[in-house]
Amino acid sequence: MTSFLLAAPARGLDVWTLVMDSGPMAKLILVILFGFSIVSWAIMAERFRAFGRAASESERFLERFKKGGGLAAIQDATASLQASPLVHLFRAAFREISLNPPAPGGADPATIEALDRVLRKNASVQVTELEKSLGFLATTAGSTPFIGLFGTVWGIMNAFRGIGVTGTASLAAYAPGIAEALVATAAGLAAAIPALIGYNHFSRKLRLFEAGMDEFSADMVHRVLGRRS
Repeated sequence: MTSFLLAAPARGLDVWTLVMDSGPMAKLILVILFGFSIVSWAIMAERFRAFGRAASESERFLERFKKGGGLAAIQDATASLQASPLVHLFRAAFREISLNPPAPGGADPATIEALDRVLRKNASVQVTELEKSLGFLATTAGSTPFIGLFGTVWGIMNAFRGIGVTGTASLAAYAPGIAEALVATAAGLAAAIPALIGYNHFSRKLRLFEAGMDEFSADMVHRVLGRRS
């Protein structure tokens, strides 16, 4: 038995040979899983760059915002920042204030309500933009193990069908079929695990962005409340 196990790789049980010798259904499943994996890695790379740029520009914007000064001056000083969700919130609030300026004695409740509504609406837009494509990562993490499992079940069915046809039940007869079937499970997990890790990572980052936007919105409303002519 030991000598057989040591010789098995040379008899065609290496992964590449198993993939190349697999049937049409197994190859189709592996192609599907490979596609899920490639798209998932592309999304994670793109979101990593997008989230990093958004965080960097948000820090720069907050530094300028906390220095104070007129809103128009802040608008001009941050004109080059395009990726920060806080910048987009600020610009939406600035447009609303420009169209409906607060009364000389301070902002009235209607103005504050309108400003708060604009901030909440734009915060929702920014969250939607940041979570773009993350749903695909969740789908990959949830579905690819089952796709791989389907491939495994299909392969095992074929392996046992082959045993039934040949009437041979030795390990040498059914080991290649079982190994080929298990490749699908491994491929499914290989696609699912990185996608799950990436989804959880970006979901945590997204919650931090949401908390930052809530805090900035409160600061913006407070600033308008205290504004005087």
